[in-house]
Amino acid sequence: MRRPSRKLVKQRSIDGAASVPLRSRLRQSLARTFVSFSNRNYRLFWFGQLLSVTGTWIQRVAQSWLVLNLTDSSFALGMVTTLQFLPMMLFALFGGVIADRLPKRKVLLVTQAVMGTVSLILGVLITLDVVQIWHIYVLAAVLGLATAFDNPTRQAFVVEMVGPENLPNAVALNSSLFNTARIVGPSIGGAMIAAFGIAVPFFADAVSFLAVIVGLLMMRPEEFHEVPPPARGPVLTRLREGIAYAIHTPAVALVLILMAFLGTFGYQFTVILPLIARYVLDTGALGFGGLLTAMGIGSLASALGVAYVSRPTERLLLIGAGSFTVLLGLLALSTSLPFTVAILVLLGAGSIIFTATANSRLQILAPGELRGRVMSLYIFLFAGTAPVGSLSLGYLAETLSVRIAVGIMALLCAVGFVLGWLYRARHPEHSPQAATRRPAHGSSASD
Repeated sequence: MRRPSRKLVKQRSIDGAASVPLRSRLRQSLARTFVSFSNRNYRLFWFGQLLSVTGTWIQRVAQSWLVLNLTDSSFALGMVTTLQFLPMMLFALFGGVIADRLPKRKVLLVTQAVMGTVSLILGVLITLDVVQIWHIYVLAAVLGLATAFDNPTRQAFVVEMVGPENLPNAVALNSSLFNTARIVGPSIGGAMIAAFGIAVPFFADAVSFLAVIVGLLMMRPEEFHEVPPPARGPVLTRLREGIAYAIHTPAVALVLILMAFLGTFGYQFTVILPLIARYVLDTGALGFGGLLTAMGIGSLASALGVAYVSRPTERLLLIGAGSFTVLLGLLALSTSLPFTVAILVLLGAGSIIFTATANSRLQILAPGELRGRVMSLYIFLFAGTAPVGSLSLGYLAETLSVRIAVGIMALLCAVGFVLGWLYRARHPEHSPQAATRRPAHGSSASD
């Protein structure tokens, strides 16, 4: 059969026929990026979380501003964060055992209800004009206790909804919802404070938890992917089992080494972001919300990119950790609002490359019966160590300066990155093929 002439091909292009493959490619790209949405249970979970996490970011802006108005103290900001995350330090590992033992949907129904109640109580206290700093401290601790059981359960629940093939995609889409909320939430929170006062954001957060609860109740349990039940036995024995697996699996250990430093020190810089807004950049609540939004924009773009790629390679893990560390150092040097905004956009992108890749690798590497406990180690190092980082950061900011405090944290992250790099050099062939495979398409990638 004779091939069409170049002239004919050109004419078809002019007529618009050649645009069909482009549209087809776009549809395929979108389908690949959002493949997990084909699962009804995951859709309910994702959209419920989107509303809830948006409410959380609205509340977070209000809480930081409330503490600053009550105390005008960076140490108090660090103390609230410490009390919120201290229960995670103490109980997150036990939360992983619970996540492996009990039905995850039922655990999440309880934890989400408790977290919504905390916001409701704080909103009532503010409305009655009786709120004191110790109220915030106590409620932050209660919120942290619920979160210690909620986070490992929520992380391990994803694979039950979508299965191992679509897990990297689902993790990346979870990052996209988190960062969509981070874009929208702070702006809404700042606007709410300016228009209605500081109590309304807490009521909005309380209502947002209903979206998650309703979504969980509407799920079809028969469509969940089966996970092997864990061996029964004493809690401490099961806990040691998960820790031993992590220590003796170098691919897992590398992720946890990096997270130990970046989670403890690097990711706590948001604690003093209100101080950067007020004292370094000389802006108010709306400006603070804008800084969080800038970081969210970069994070969202990065999350969608990771969702499309769906390849949680070790190289990508290190790129994310390294870029985050460098950008945190640049943030310490910045005194310009436009430059700070630009840094936060890039910082958000680097942070998601690291956390989404780390999350996916751990969930793919861990056996089903150990997944909750392995993810509890991730949560412990990412959030449970926050009391150490936030208190240190708050103390350094108050005794030295905000910029010097951020710079010291960046140096500590750099130490962690170097240690991770050296560890990887000693274990050059430790990455299992499963962690670098693109599940949806069956192709593999080398680290």
